[in-house]
Amino acid sequence: MHLYGTQAIKDNELTIGGVSTTELANTYGTPLFVYDTALIRERAQGFVETFKELGVQAQVAYASKAFACVAMYQLAVQENLSVDVVSGGELYTALKAGVPAERIHFHGNNKSVEEIEMAFDAKIGCIVVDNFYEIELINTIAQQKNANMNVLLRVTPGVEAHTHEFITTGQADSKFGFDLNNGQADDAFKAAQEKSGITLLGLHCHIGSQIFETEGFSLAAGKLMAKLGAWRDETGFTPQVLNLGGGFGIRYTAEDTPLAPQQYVADMIQVVKEEAQKLNLDVPEIWIEPGRSLVGDAGTSLYTIGSQKTVPGVREYIAVDGGMSDNIRPALYDAKYEAVIANKANEAADYTYTVAGKLCESGDKLMTDAKLQKAEEGDILAMFCTGAYGYSMASNYNRVARPAVVFVENGQHQLVIRRESYEDLIQNDLPFTLK
Repeated sequence: MHLYGTQAIKDNELTIGGVSTTELANTYGTPLFVYDTALIRERAQGFVETFKELGVQAQVAYASKAFACVAMYQLAVQENLSVDVVSGGELYTALKAGVPAERIHFHGNNKSVEEIEMAFDAKIGCIVVDNFYEIELINTIAQQKNANMNVLLRVTPGVEAHTHEFITTGQADSKFGFDLNNGQADDAFKAAQEKSGITLLGLHCHIGSQIFETEGFSLAAGKLMAKLGAWRDETGFTPQVLNLGGGFGIRYTAEDTPLAPQQYVADMIQVVKEEAQKLNLDVPEIWIEPGRSLVGDAGTSLYTIGSQKTVPGVREYIAVDGGMSDNIRPALYDAKYEAVIANKANEAADYTYTVAGKLCESGDKLMTDAKLQKAEEGDILAMFCTGAYGYSMASNYNRVARPAVVFVENGQHQLVIRRESYEDLIQNDLPFTLK
């Protein structure tokens, strides 16, 4: 069994942050997301300290689409992280959590007028621009508000990450960004430079997610630096920022072989420094956007096992009290996970089960042919590495209430998102009045 962060086995039971998982399940109910905040801190410090050790100005921005709530933003601030948001809702939450506005970067391929106005009013640090429409819109709003906005141009460098096709974003055929190779990025650069309401800081790219090697990042960094050098030669433009995105992989199963956060950063810095020297450019401030690699394996989902079903000669099912409503990734991406029966953690994993959710969909399976301890009604199943894109993609399908979220550290636990109630589910419903 592979344990993550502060996970340990004590008296045949899985603990996280020194807290019993069955105690957590009994206290807060299930399904339950449990976050190991010590592991999040360790990962954040790994990124931040590497930049410091290598003498490079940087911002490490938490890609909050992985998991966003007030407490998570506050933890990010404690660890000296900036924050990357992709919606007005994320921006609102970050501001309510006390994230300094100048440390907020706003992403998205179709930001609304209201969202951009909100960004201006909050005086956020940067908008990452995805298209020509947005260049015009930002400049118009800047003139209306007699203000100015820092921007980065998001480009697609033509680098395809070795990952699932639905989560690759650096290739030419993408809904995101300006193509670096067909002249679009050059046209966007000229347009941004002409706008009085825009201050262009530099370039941004994101080549994909769940990436286990550094070659793609290095290749993208080289391409972006070459473009910045060309713009300098043509116009005298001096880039202040190079944002190389995120996508650093984590271990979900034994098949995954991620690098340490420090390695991704060190290789990026080396390429940027080498290219800067070749081009006679000052090394720009480097920004990165880790999300999954900060919170993914710090999150564990706890479920209560209910019914069982045997299909003779085919499969043994166990069902849990959650499913695709709190973790859509197995159905959406065929994502793989590992798990343990938390209250039998030291026992032999000699049984093979398919873990089914409770939603009314035949595809609602969290794990297929998982090796587990003998399962019985009332046991607690702990599924590892669910901290990224679990709660953030959760839904109320079948009118299932979204789970609670708990942070644990140093033997203490704190509820940071309460479980939804049935009343919560109907709070926006209105009665039928047409006749």
